[in-house]
Amino acid sequence: MTTTRLEPGSAAPAFTLVDQDDAAVTLKDLRGGRVILFFYPEAMTPGCTKEACDFRDSLAPLQAAGYTLLGISRDAPEKLRRFRERDGLTYDLLSDPDHKVHEKYGVWGEKVNYGKTFMGVIRSTFVVDEKGRISHALYNVRATGHVARLRTLLGV
Repeated sequence: MTTTRLEPGSAAPAFTLVDQDDAAVTLKDLRGGRVILFFYPEAMTPGCTKEACDFRDSLAPLQAAGYTLLGISRDAPEKLRRFRERDGLTYDLLSDPDHKVHEKYGVWGEKVNYGKTFMGVIRSTFVVDEKGRISHALYNVRATGHVARLRTLLGV
């Protein structure tokens, strides 16, 4: 089962998730600003740590360009809080334990690892414009080098 992928110009699927501090974050509340959503498989794993730290190191220029950054995974808020503290992450991490938001964004699907097929998170990043539309939908990104490519794409 592979979920439908979002295309630029389509409406960003609405959601409300809790962050690392158990506070609700609603995409609609961020309307009027630009938002970067990055979906990653699991907090505190090597690839996800690399990607999260790259975003942390690029946060100032992204914020200066008007972007709010949110990381989304299936991890519980407590684990997200530890991840944030351990790696000095200065943006919110959202918890989607039942992967419902992952499915809305088309990032929950079949993966193959060492010849075994299983369902999992497809590392992906979305840029949402001020009107709540997808301006960029980047599926199957690599943890290393992705943030630099995104910054180039956004001219940041």
